[in-house]
Amino acid sequence: MHAAAINYPDVLIIEDKYQMRPPRPFAPGGEIAGEVIGLGEGVTGWGIGDRLIAVPGFGGLVEEMAIPAASAFRLPESRSFAQGAALLLTYATSIHALWDRGQLKAGETLLVLGAAGGVGLAAVELGKARGARVIAAVSSEEKAEAARKSGADEAIVYPRGPFDKEASKALADQFKAAVGPKGADVIYDPVGGDYCEPALRAIAWEGRYLVVGFPAGIPRLPLNLTLLKSCNVCGVFWGAFAARDPAANQAHVEELFALWDAGKISPVVSATYPLAEAGKAIAAMAARQVIGKLVVEI
Repeated sequence: MHAAAINYPDVLIIEDKYQMRPPRPFAPGGEIAGEVIGLGEGVTGWGIGDRLIAVPGFGGLVEEMAIPAASAFRLPESRSFAQGAALLLTYATSIHALWDRGQLKAGETLLVLGAAGGVGLAAVELGKARGARVIAAVSSEEKAEAARKSGADEAIVYPRGPFDKEASKALADQFKAAVGPKGADVIYDPVGGDYCEPALRAIAWEGRYLVVGFPAGIPRLPLNLTLLKSCNVCGVFWGAFAARDPAANQAHVEELFALWDAGKISPVVSATYPLAEAGKAIAAMAARQVIGKLVVEI
C-alpha cells in the first residue's frame, strides 16, 4: 500500500451509519493506491511491481492488504499514488450519477450541492466536460473559489442549516435565482438534510434529482413537489452498480482516465497525512470542512 484516500463513508462506517458494517476489528480506508507484491493462484494480467488503484470499501489504512484482482485498475506511471487514490470513489460515483442516472446533456443546467467536497468537485468537472452549465453551491467563499477553479460557471454560498420554514424558502429563492427561470435540469445532492427541499424547488420541468449522500441528515421529501415538476428522484449507489455491471463500470473508468489525460478532470488533494496521523484526516472529514480529497500516504 502506498496511499489511501479518506472519504465521508469512512466516517459513517466508523459511526455505524453506513449501509455496510465491517466485522470488528477493522481498518478504515475505502479507496487505495498501491503496488502488487504477490499474486493469488490463477490470477492473470498482473505482475509483481504493477501499480494499481481500487475501492475495497474499507481496510486501506494498512501497510499491505489483499484485494480481488477483478476490482483493481491500472495506475499510469504518469500519476502519483496520492492522485490515484483520490480518483475512483468520487469520480466513478459522479460519472455514474451524471451519465447514467441523471442523463446529463450538453447545454443543460446542473446544480451541484456540496460542490467543494470530493464528489462535488468531481461533479463540477464532469458536468463541464459534458458541456453543461454548472452552478456550484457551497458553504463558504473559500469553497466557492475552489469550485470556480474546477470550472463552475457560477458559485453561490448558502447558509448552514438547520433551517426553519422562512430560511428554507429563502434558500429555495437563492437556488432559483442562480439556476435561472427554467430551473436546474439535474441536481446533484451529496448533502441531504434541510438542503434537499429548497434545491428540489429549483428543479426544471422533468428534471432529475440525484440522491448521492446524507452528511447533513436524511431528508423528508414532500412528494407533491415531484408531481408539480414532473421530475425524477434518482438514487445513486455506485458500489452496487459497479458490482452488478462491472463492464459498464470499467467503461466509465476508462473514460475517466481519458478525461484526465485530456486535462478535463484532475483530482484535488488538499492535504496529505502520514499513516500515524490518519485519525486527524478522518476527524477533518467528519467536521465537513474539507476541500477536495484527503490522502494518507503509507
